[in-house]
Amino acid sequence: MTKNPKHASLEGRATTSDDDAMTTRRRAHGPSARGGGATGQRGYALVALLALMTLIILATMSAAPSIRQQTRRELEREAIARGEEVAEAIRAYIHMKGTPPTSMEDLVDGVAPPGVIKKRQILRASAARDPLSSEGEWRLIKANDREFTEFIRAVTLYSNGRLPMGNDKTPAMLNIANSFARLTSILNTGSSDEASGGEDTSMSSKGPFVGVASRSRHASILTYYDIERHDKWVFTPFFK
Repeated sequence: MTKNPKHASLEGRATTSDDDAMTTRRRAHGPSARGGGATGQRGYALVALLALMTLIILATMSAAPSIRQQTRRELEREAIARGEEVAEAIRAYIHMKGTPPTSMEDLVDGVAPPGVIKKRQILRASAARDPLSSEGEWRLIKANDREFTEFIRAVTLYSNGRLPMGNDKTPAMLNIANSFARLTSILNTGSSDEASGGEDTSMSSKGPFVGVASRSRHASILTYYDIERHDKWVFTPFFK
């Protein structure tokens, strides 16, 4: 039976339309459509990651000052601990030798008690280093140094006008301490307590010393006898 050409044409177009519709559905659900969805998800993930990184950076920046302050506080605690260890070593040296040391090596190398040949260690090498200064060198303080006079003034004010002498009453310690008595009346040396920053790079003067101080000129977080400058903290065995 011969088909009507018009009907054949209509059937052909219908078949073609069905094929096109099926192809369109395949494309809609095919790899390219799925790839577009994955790309969108990756985009959202990237935005979320950037937002998270931004929050972390902001949190780190806000915490940085607190971290620096805590680090400085720990260094100051260590400086006080080491300084007081040096002060105790000075006391031991004077007790055994009858005179103050003249160099940090005198303390680190140790000293032999009277009648004994073998030296006794009185200071750890690590304590001979100042943790607050870049070079790690303590400034040696002598009895007639201006820094020592200022420290006596600060301690006297801190103690309500009474200078708290140490408990060591040995003749050698008392002889040295007696030279401090005339300094207690000097309550104002005209110096400034404003921290200038930086470090003291001057050479320590030679001769017997009765204490040490940091070379850091920065303001402190902690206080030592109400003193708020690193280089004003004098660690000595004569005041407790």
